[in-house]
Amino acid sequence: MTLLLALALAQDTEFPIAVWLQSPRNAAAYKAAGINTYVGLWEGPTAEQLDALKAAGLKVVCHQNAVALARKDDPTILAWMHGDEPDNAQAKDGGYGPPILPSKIVEDYAKLKAADRRPVLLNLGQGVAWDGWIGRGTRTNKPEDYPEYLKGCDIASFDIYPAVHDAPAVAGKLEFVAKGVERLRRWTDGKKPVWTCIEASRIDNVKTKPAPAQIRAEVWMAIIHGATGLIYFVHQFKPRFDEASLLHDAELLKAVTEINRQVRELAPVLNGPTATDVASATNVALLTKRHGGATYLFACEMKGAAATARFTVKGATADVLGESRTLKLRDGGFEDAFGPYEVHLYRLN
Repeated sequence: MTLLLALALAQDTEFPIAVWLQSPRNAAAYKAAGINTYVGLWEGPTAEQLDALKAAGLKVVCHQNAVALARKDDPTILAWMHGDEPDNAQAKDGGYGPPILPSKIVEDYAKLKAADRRPVLLNLGQGVAWDGWIGRGTRTNKPEDYPEYLKGCDIASFDIYPAVHDAPAVAGKLEFVAKGVERLRRWTDGKKPVWTCIEASRIDNVKTKPAPAQIRAEVWMAIIHGATGLIYFVHQFKPRFDEASLLHDAELLKAVTEINRQVRELAPVLNGPTATDVASATNVALLTKRHGGATYLFACEMKGAAATARFTVKGATADVLGESRTLKLRDGGFEDAFGPYEVHLYRLN
């Protein structure tokens, strides 16, 4: 994380939890749900939009227009937006042409940085995680493009929505979220923050929407695999358009609010160094952190099948956070049961 970004977030939750392209009139409602950042502003930023977010105490990642540049000293502006999904085929002459060239992204990035030193966020499409995404047109199955795109940003982000996806290769396979995070970290040599978009609406799938457990799994598998920021996508396009559908879905809003509460509470732990030689586990993905004299284990089942995980770690007991249970460690570790894509978070004493 860049120093500027770290300093900007230090006064808030210290972990970016964002919402994509929403009206600032809903800022208070999103803040109540644990959101601290807006990414993108429709036909903006305008002075009114920035004022509304400032009044609500939220940060924003926005385009670098004349209004924003006139307020370069405003800490409300966290970072600059570098457009959306340039890696996808671009609309052209009533059809689609090739994606924007990586060299163009790098060229424009240099211009953004010359105008202001804030970090630049680049959001890429589902080709980050799925090579077969035909939406890349002539660059489908060309993952070699991505390291070049990533030279044109300070924060790398991407989106794929497996819970509501219509392609059999992806539908229901939540692990694509983790795969995209892993790839972005590898393609940037682990030197740039990686954010990921999380589905929190049915989008355009009239038959299903993500379940609360699926949203929680995507959030934590992203974090476990190295994501340092979240962006919720809450638009619904079918059966009717609803820009802020999350705010109108009591079930999902309650779930997202609880997920965000836990992430915010654990932010000081998550922002600390990863402890790579403290613990290991079978049958789950594992992230280990040390904070305040305690060891934290964040684990998620990644194959969509029930499993028993064996954790090897020193300690006496393990509190399962948010579940009101404590496990005793024996023979150098403990075991726990995981349902498909289930998440358990532990604090060792």
